[in-house]
Amino acid sequence: MKLAYLVNTYPRASHSFIRREILALERAGHQVHRFAMRSDRAHLVDPADLAEDDRTEHVLARGLRRLIPGAIRHLAWRPAQAAMALRLALACGARSAGGAPGTGGRLRHLVYLIEAAHVAQRCADLGIDHLHAHFGTNSATVAMLAHALGGPRFSFTTHGPEEFDAPLALSLPAKLDRAAFAVAISSFGRSQLCRQTGAENWGRLHVVHCGIEPSLFPEPAPPPPGGPHLVAIGRLAEQKGFPLLIDAMAQAAPDLPDLRLTLVGDGPLRGVIETAIAAQGLGPRIALTGWQDEAGVRATLGRSQALILPSFAEGLPVVVMEAMAAGRPVIATAIAGVPELVTPETGWLVPAGDAGALADAIRALAAAEPARLAVMGLAARARVLARHDIDTEAGRLARLFATEGKG
Repeated sequence: MKLAYLVNTYPRASHSFIRREILALERAGHQVHRFAMRSDRAHLVDPADLAEDDRTEHVLARGLRRLIPGAIRHLAWRPAQAAMALRLALACGARSAGGAPGTGGRLRHLVYLIEAAHVAQRCADLGIDHLHAHFGTNSATVAMLAHALGGPRFSFTTHGPEEFDAPLALSLPAKLDRAAFAVAISSFGRSQLCRQTGAENWGRLHVVHCGIEPSLFPEPAPPPPGGPHLVAIGRLAEQKGFPLLIDAMAQAAPDLPDLRLTLVGDGPLRGVIETAIAAQGLGPRIALTGWQDEAGVRATLGRSQALILPSFAEGLPVVVMEAMAAGRPVIATAIAGVPELVTPETGWLVPAGDAGALADAIRALAAAEPARLAVMGLAARARVLARHDIDTEAGRLARLFATEGKG
C-alpha cells in the first residue's frame, strides 16, 4: 500500500515519534510519502531529523502564488466536489471563529482548502492509496478537505491535549464522521474521541501507541549513586509545568543537599524558569541544556536516577517511554494517559499542579534503597517494551490502513 503522512510542521525535535512510526512502516514494506505544511529545519539538531526534513515535501515552501493557480485548476476540474469542500471549509471556519487561538476562521480555512487541493492533486500524481494525518488540528482539516475534493481516504492520530481542549472549534466531530478511522495514543485519548462522535462510530476509534525502538535501549546500567539526580525533558511551555517543578525543587532541596536536576528542552518560558531558578538560589543544582538529540537524551537519562514530569496537560509523553526503556523510574502527574504506563511498580504518580506532592515524591525517591530503584527501573523497562515497541504499534496501524482504510 502506498501511504502519505500529513503533518503541519514536520519534522520537529519533539515529533521524533512520527519519524519512528514512518520508518517502521517502511521497514514493513509500505511506501510512505511525507507531506508537511512547513519545515522547522532552523531548530533541528538531530541528524535523523535533518535527514527526515530532506525527505519531506513542504507544501508552503512553494508559496501561495504557486499553490493558488494549481488549486484553482484542481477545483475547476471537479466543480461539484469543489462546492461541497468549500461549504465544508466555511462551516469549519465558522465553528473555529472565536475558538482557541490558532483554530482559524473562514479566511484561514480557505487557505486550508488551497493546501488541500494541492495535496489531493499530489496524491493523485503519486498514486497514494491512503492519507494519514498526525494531530487532529489543521493537518487533519487539510486531510479531510483533500478527501472531499476527491483525494484518498484519510485517517488521523490524535495526541492531546490540543484536540481535547477545543474539539468543536477544531471541528473534531466532523473529522471523526468523515475519516475512515481515527487513532488515539492512549485509552484515555480514545475515551475523549468517543465523547465527540456517536456511539455508532466508536468501532472506528482505535488505540495505537507511540513507540520506541528497543534496539536503541540496551540493558540499562544500575542507577548511579548519590543525588538524587533527576532529569526533566520537554518544551518549556505552560502546559509542561516546569515553573512548578522549580518550586518543588526549592521545597525538597533543604532536606537533600545533593539533589540535582537536568532540564532538557527549550521554549517560551525559558526566561521565566531561569529567573525562578535564580530567585530560589538553585543555580548550582539545576542545569538547563536546551534541546538534545536522541543520543544525548539517552545519555542524560543514563546519568539520572529518575525522570520527573510535572505536566498539567499531556497525551502520553514519549519521554516517559524513553526513560522507562532506559530502566529509570518516573515521577509524573496523574493526567491523561500517563497512569496507563506509570504504575506504583514503576514510579510515583502525584496530583497535577501540586508542588508539595512533587517535593514529597522527590523525597520518597531519595529515601528508596538503590536496590529498590533498580527493581523499579527493570519493571518500567519491561512494561514499556511490552506496550510500546514501534514495530508492533506500526503493524497495528498498517492493519487499519489495509482494512478500515479500504472500507
